[in-house]
Amino acid sequence: MNTDQIMQITFLALMGGAIFVSYLVSQRGQMGKVAQQASIWGLIFVGVIAAVGLWGDISRDVLPRQSVTTTGDVVLPQQADGHYYIRLGVNGVPVDFVVDTGASQMVLNRDDARRVGLDPDTLRYLGSANTANGVVQTAPVLLDSVTLGDVTETDVPAVVNGGEMFGSLLGMTYLSRFSNIQIRNGELVLTR
Repeated sequence: MNTDQIMQITFLALMGGAIFVSYLVSQRGQMGKVAQQASIWGLIFVGVIAAVGLWGDISRDVLPRQSVTTTGDVVLPQQADGHYYIRLGVNGVPVDFVVDTGASQMVLNRDDARRVGLDPDTLRYLGSANTANGVVQTAPVLLDSVTLGDVTETDVPAVVNGGEMFGSLLGMTYLSRFSNIQIRNGELVLTR
């Protein structure tokens, strides 16, 4: 914490203390009611802190996720950041991808590549890709298996990005395996 943050917290604590003391003085004759209200506000405060601390777990359980319909369509809800995310099993490991129709290939970041059993440090970065962050080096790889729902494909071509990426991208080399890609009502629908 820097000095400004310490001063802001100190100011808020003093201001809160002054308000609390003035409230106690005004309610001298009703201290039982004051204690009851203080305990209610204390529980509300603890609940808010718990919700903030557990938001990651709560959002995974509450926010809509990908689903496979009875007709075999894969339905991906649009997330709060405007993107569509899909979870694929890559070499038996779950990997989250951002669906990117502007990406020509399936692109693994270095961390995801490591998780699925590839060693990014030993790959040969022979290719390059133009990204929003400039040109990056890429290493072609062949993934043993990629699973979506009950469909598993083998020997799937992909690349590992030699630069920094926040996540992996699902580009057109994989998306072209679907007969139809449609966005409707805040959902991306992939049809085989």
